[in-house]
Amino acid sequence: MASLSRDQIRSIDRCAIETLGIPGVILMENAGRNCADAIERFLSGADSKRVAIVAGTGNNAGDGFVIARHLDMRGAQVVTFLACPAENISCDALVNLEAIRSLGHDIRELAGDSLAGLGEGLMNFDCVVDAVGGTGIRGTLRGPQAEAVEQINAAGRPVVAIDIPTGLDCDTGQADGPCVRAQMTVTMLARKKGFDAPGAQQYTGRVFVVDIGIPAETVAALAPRQQ
Repeated sequence: MASLSRDQIRSIDRCAIETLGIPGVILMENAGRNCADAIERFLSGADSKRVAIVAGTGNNAGDGFVIARHLDMRGAQVVTFLACPAENISCDALVNLEAIRSLGHDIRELAGDSLAGLGEGLMNFDCVVDAVGGTGIRGTLRGPQAEAVEQINAAGRPVVAIDIPTGLDCDTGQADGPCVRAQMTVTMLARKKGFDAPGAQQYTGRVFVVDIGIPAETVAALAPRQQ
């Protein structure tokens, strides 16, 4: 499948939810479960499986919460770090945050000075999952997002980015400021257009595409319209 732009991805997601009647929370569950499979393979050679999920506020964070639940059920030691106030999380992402909270999952909300110390805490993990921001990010990261990205990179641990490394532009493949440097990116539905840009691989690492339950014919019908 050809690489897709930000607008193409949004169009396909909207069709799946509004026309096909697939709830967004189901698409998020499919995405998170399949990402968890990829992360489990990534960790297959590790002596232990300590995983840190660093989450923001949007759907990318929701994917991270699903990943946390599935990896925890498979025996990994998982901690979720919220790089934002929990009250800023809503919709499908909130559904999945409440799910892991009800299961007694280790959730640590960071703010102010505690966010500045995130990198040191991440050094104790075998893998850091970047679920801070997704394909909607444009321009230079600022505030807590920028701080979270800088802390993830400073930790020096293997990083798996969910859908796209936070800070990388989906369409141009450029990083206008701080950007996660991942060893692996697990992306939904198709490669993103920006992944093909010169220099993007230094941020994405290896790229794996996972299915989220949208029929292939829907993708094929909608994607060319945005060319």
